[in-house]
Amino acid sequence: MKYRRLTKEQLEEMHQEFINFLATQSITAQEWNDIKENNPAVAEEEIDIFSDLIWEGVLSKIAYLENIFDTGMHLFHLTEKEMKLIAVRVSQPGIDLRTKHGFGWFKQNFMGDNVEIMTAVKAYSDDKLKDRFELIEKGAIITKGELFRFFDDIIE
Repeated sequence: MKYRRLTKEQLEEMHQEFINFLATQSITAQEWNDIKENNPAVAEEEIDIFSDLIWEGVLSKIAYLENIFDTGMHLFHLTEKEMKLIAVRVSQPGIDLRTKHGFGWFKQNFMGDNVEIMTAVKAYSDDKLKDRFELIEKGAIITKGELFRFFDDIIE
């Protein structure tokens, strides 16, 4: 397995897609039930293959990721050739960007002395999708990129 298995909830949400996946392999509902009952290892392998296919589809379409933590944020723009990062670090005591109060403070003070903004660009490794997946596994979420574009405009 290249990525990780989809959660039970994700698999339930993708029930129809999984049926279509099995159909492309000429596996009927009756055959699937038989596989699950008599050959669970094969059933697990099919779920893993399906999970990887879904992850590859999602990862190939991502343009922006955000990872917001207590004292900062990492905003990523994932282009075809590289990952662009805007890193924000807050040094104001008692501010947690994950809270409404903390983010409100940040919105009013992001140009102040207690906020540091840095940028970086990094080429992908040999496996661009795996690089993206690792960011998600470290806590990044897929976004539309509003925060990245906001800071990118300020920096330029």
